[in-house]
Amino acid sequence: MTRRSTTQRRQLSAAPPAPTVPKIPPAQVLPRLAALQTATAAELKEQWRALFGKEPPPFNRPYLVSRLAYRIQELAYGGLKPETRARLEALGEQLDGGNVVLRRVRADSRPLPGTRLIREYDGVQHVVTVRANDFEYEGRPYRSLSAIARHITGTRWNGWVFFGLRQPGAGA
Repeated sequence: MTRRSTTQRRQLSAAPPAPTVPKIPPAQVLPRLAALQTATAAELKEQWRALFGKEPPPFNRPYLVSRLAYRIQELAYGGLKPETRARLEALGEQLDGGNVVLRRVRADSRPLPGTRLIREYDGVQHVVTVRANDFEYEGRPYRSLSAIARHITGTRWNGWVFFGLRQPGAGA
């Protein structure tokens, strides 16, 4: 059995180096962004591998195009400064208290207070007003749209689906 030096052990145990992503000249940004619009899905995925150094996620075309467009500009003009990233992280911590699950919930998923939701059911028009912390229907406060939908129909409903704010089977 041979003894290895500390340097040799570190070299053997170190993770493989991350792939190097070439810097994009600013003059190529606009043509590359325009080319994204006509690129095939296979071409988009290949660009993803080249620009991110990993496999593309299984998301739809508009997502890939938007992320690739951002990445092209980021590589040409530079990304966010470390101070900006740190400030955004700190603001996120203030908003969600470090709860990772809350970070995945879109902040704009709830309609703005004052919004009126109108739904016709069994020939009757039902109007719900969104308030800051609840919903108002027929002059009474309700904690959820599902409770209102249950009151109207007599059966359990997803309130977001009932009032057309989300498609059936769609995620949050």
